[in-house]
Amino acid sequence: MDGNPKKPMFRDLTAEDPEPEATEIESLCVNCMKNGTTRLLLTKIPFYREVILMSFECEDCGYRNNEIQSGGEIADRGCKITLEVKNPQDLNRKVVKSDYSSIKIVEIDFEIPSQSQKGEITTIEGILERSIKGLQQEQEIRRENHPEVAEQIDTFCQSLTKLKDGKEPFTFVLEDITGNCHVENPSAPAADPQLTITRFVRSEEQNHQLGIYTKAEVAKKSDEGNFLLKMIEEDEWPLEELQGEVLQFSTLCPECRSPCETNMKMTSIPHFKEVVIMATVCDVCGCKTNEVKSGSGIEEFGVRIEVKIEGREDLSRDVLKSDTCGLIIPEIDCEVGPSALGGRFTTVEGILDAIKKQLSEGGDTFVDSSDETTKQKLDRFIETLGEIIAGRKKITLILDDPAGNSYVQSLADGDTMDGALKITKYTRSFEQNEELGLNDMKTENYGEELLEKEDTKS
Repeated sequence: MDGNPKKPMFRDLTAEDPEPEATEIESLCVNCMKNGTTRLLLTKIPFYREVILMSFECEDCGYRNNEIQSGGEIADRGCKITLEVKNPQDLNRKVVKSDYSSIKIVEIDFEIPSQSQKGEITTIEGILERSIKGLQQEQEIRRENHPEVAEQIDTFCQSLTKLKDGKEPFTFVLEDITGNCHVENPSAPAADPQLTITRFVRSEEQNHQLGIYTKAEVAKKSDEGNFLLKMIEEDEWPLEELQGEVLQFSTLCPECRSPCETNMKMTSIPHFKEVVIMATVCDVCGCKTNEVKSGSGIEEFGVRIEVKIEGREDLSRDVLKSDTCGLIIPEIDCEVGPSALGGRFTTVEGILDAIKKQLSEGGDTFVDSSDETTKQKLDRFIETLGEIIAGRKKITLILDDPAGNSYVQSLADGDTMDGALKITKYTRSFEQNEELGLNDMKTENYGEELLEKEDTKS
């Protein structure tokens, strides 16, 4: 694009920027097989994410086509959202789906496979309506040639129509291997008892479908890569040399998607463990982010940390929240998923301020609503968070991390117990191990199996 380099790559559509730069590409018309023009515009949907708008027009035959694709990064894990649709109001919930989203309605054994519908922002009712219209296409031809099949489709469409009209409850399942999907929670920021969100580790086939390959898979294709792979397998990679050294690598700004640099450093938190700290500063839009990841893998047990916040001293406690850790504040019925805030090393006040900022400015976890009641409820919740941050309201902050990589500072000296801090270690459930990708992981006698494979190859 021939634009001002100081402007973000993905920009909001505003009155101050009435003519954003668009890229025009000559491309083939699928209707008349002559050349038409495709226009690409990189922009941002408020309270959602970056998108790429594509518009095609052919001057010869007049054919037009519009499409939208996500311009954001692929999430670390896939996402599965299950919603119990119980009343007509649930049909109006907003749904954000990508090209890789699949949809299931359990009760009638109905499935819309991924990539059969384009990525879009719609509602549950809209999805059902388009499904009915798609099934009814060419029904007249079927009635003449295959009347039995046409009758079965009519019966199935009647079942879908009952669901669309809100006459019967059903289970709506949205699954996306990119992790870029969303179903509106009208009770936000409180937890929705009808809504269940599960993050899962993608399979090797799903990663390849998205064009994601591990370093080992890439390394196998070259002699140098095979050498590096062998060092990793034999545990000879000198990770200790990274301790204290600041590394830098190129990345994209999470806000405006402009190229920038990320600094990474391994360090040790006293009385805890080694962590990797990453910080990014964008020269274009001024965005500053920091992220923390564990440097020692997944612990044997999960950890649940409960800390009573009763004053300014408790608000200043250091907190390490990993990217697998969820937050709960029972006094205000607040539940924050692991992916909402990511991994970070901050204070209790910093965590609360990040929640408040995300709800105030929007983001991936909240979709704008025209419902005045919902807006007033959100404003009251943000006001309550402000009172907590100011120390005028006592709460209990709960960190639940199945990976066991989260930490809250103790204010007690020596062997004295901190009465406001309670730490419980627990055995993970099968579902938690599945989400962390541990159920299919083989660790027993791993080195012996590698030697057997090498002997078989030679």
